[in-house]
Amino acid sequence: MNKVLEKFVESLLKMSSAVTGITVLLIIIFLFKEGLGLFKSSTVEKGYTLVVNTQNPVNRLTSVEIKEIFDSEIENWKDVGGSNDDIRIFRFDEIFTMYSDEELGDGYSLLPQKLGEIIQSDSTIIAFLPLKYVPKNMSGIKELKTDIISISDFFLGTTWLPTATPSALFGILPLIVGTLLVSFIAIIIAIPFGVGVAIYLSEIASEKVRKVMKPAIELLAGIPSVVYGFFGLVVVAPIVQKVGGLTLGETAFTGSLILAIMALPTIITISEDALRNTPKAMRDASYALGANRWQTIYKVVIPYASSGISAAIILGIGRAIGETMAVLMVTGNAAVMPHSLFESVRTIPATIAAELGEAPGGGTHYQSLFLLGCVLFLITLIISIISEKISGRKIIKE
Repeated sequence: MNKVLEKFVESLLKMSSAVTGITVLLIIIFLFKEGLGLFKSSTVEKGYTLVVNTQNPVNRLTSVEIKEIFDSEIENWKDVGGSNDDIRIFRFDEIFTMYSDEELGDGYSLLPQKLGEIIQSDSTIIAFLPLKYVPKNMSGIKELKTDIISISDFFLGTTWLPTATPSALFGILPLIVGTLLVSFIAIIIAIPFGVGVAIYLSEIASEKVRKVMKPAIELLAGIPSVVYGFFGLVVVAPIVQKVGGLTLGETAFTGSLILAIMALPTIITISEDALRNTPKAMRDASYALGANRWQTIYKVVIPYASSGISAAIILGIGRAIGETMAVLMVTGNAAVMPHSLFESVRTIPATIAAELGEAPGGGTHYQSLFLLGCVLFLITLIISIISEKISGRKIIKE
């Protein structure tokens, strides 16, 4: 009977492991499948196109050029390889101010013809039109060729405007820089405090103090991130603003302070466990050779526990990089390239959380957010692999 039960439990555990593994694999496949579709999409909004007069020598525009034209930053065709003429921008809604509903026909049947006539009459015009209303087989007009979103545009672009019309920009470099900047400054702040507290709890504090402090520190890990974000917004941000003489307290530095607090429980707990696992015989041997308590700590205990401490730091980095709500609330949420710690930034997790609910399913904005998830997955995967290598280093040596 016991053997049957053992076999049943073993089969159940194998099944659970298989289901878990398959589920994780399917999630990863779905994530990359949705995200990688972005690199097959045009820079122009889906269902729309750009149309010009055939006399216009320009045949192709980049996404940046399209944005600058429609933002009136480029006002002459010669700036994009055309003739020396001012650019006239025509948006689809303008047709309804030029013609009455009767002139456009029943069900707007004459709308394509009217649009074609407008484009034919002006060689300097650029029209942003829905594909279904673009005049077919009509002389004097042509559709501009636009680029497909490339890997370099996505990873090296410095402008994140996924909802811009008519051409969105999906440069995630500001998001990557913002994420890494906030996370690593947080870790730089958290490391000395975290390791210092771990050394105190492991080597100096009495057992009574340790029994009180250790659970209290671990309790910090259970506080919801939105509470940390609210604390940062109400308490930390005004202090940073006042001390730094800033116009805004929601900065990368504010986010780093909050993430440092959130990473402390991970660093303290794992580091303290690693320090306490140092064999008592090594401490006794150090004292027997004449070393005092501090010499024993930094020459014997810390070197022995270095792999555990390193793993704690890397896991703390992972905790900081993956944080969403707190940084969304205290970093200013500005998707721009930061030039200092006291400017607003936006991180990858905050971008996904803020925009996914508003992104149309299957569109380029939707795909770009899934691709951001892929980037975040790869970053955390790399951190996890490094952590495993460091954690296993001492085991391999033994």
